[in-house]
Parts: sequence; C-alpha cells; structure tokens
Amino acid sequence: VQLVESGGGSVQAGGSLRLSCAARGYTYDTYCMGWFRRPPGKEREGIAVIDSDGDTAYAESLKDRFTISVNNAENTLYLQMNSLKPEDTAVYYCAATFSGRWLLLIPSEYDYWGQGTQVTVS
Repeated sequence: VQLVESGGGSVQAGGSLRLSCAARGYTYDTYCMGWFRRPPGKEREGIAVIDSDGDTAYAESLKDRFTISVNNAENTLYLQMNSLKPEDTAVYYCAATFSGRWLLLIPSEYDYWGQGTQVTVS
C-alpha cells in the first residue's frame, strides 16, 4: 500500500489549503483513513479520519476549520483546511488501516503512512 500526499505549501494566516492523498496498491473493500500532523517539536496528533462507510471523526479543536473527504473512484483522500493559523504549521501525513479499530485519532492504530507534506502558515 502506498500513500502519497500533495498540496502542502506556505500560506498566510487566514488562508486555505487542500491536501490530497493518493492511495495505491490495496484491494480491501473497507478501510479507515485519516490525516495527522506533527507540529515542530511536538508529537504527531490526529486531525480527522473517515471510514469506508463515510463516517468521520475529528479533533474537537479543528472540526470547525478542517474537513475530511474521500473520492473512492479515484482512491484519493482530501483535507480542506480553512482559516489557517500559524499554529497549524506542521508536517501533515495521511494514514490508513484496513483492520483493527475504526475511527480513532490515534497514530498507532494506523498501519500505512505517507511521507508527509509541509504546511507553513505565517
């Protein structure tokens, strides 16, 4: 399974970005995929996850600004980020699991990870 993120970059505070994660090489019908981030000097934290039924879970502090979605036909996961703040600066990762517990914002529950994409808000 390969996950490839794109869409990161530098943006001014108040701006928006949309991250994409192309998922390749899996044949499972069910999944849970999500977005995580690692701010500078901090631990990786969960942002939002979505499963193959379309159910979602969000970090409470981010749910009003961030939206997760998926295009199953294109095997692509998205994260729309609005009203960005400097504290959103981080490396953003997508992750996936095809077994185990669903809809958890816990990095250790995910088996596959992308390489990460940098988001810088100034």
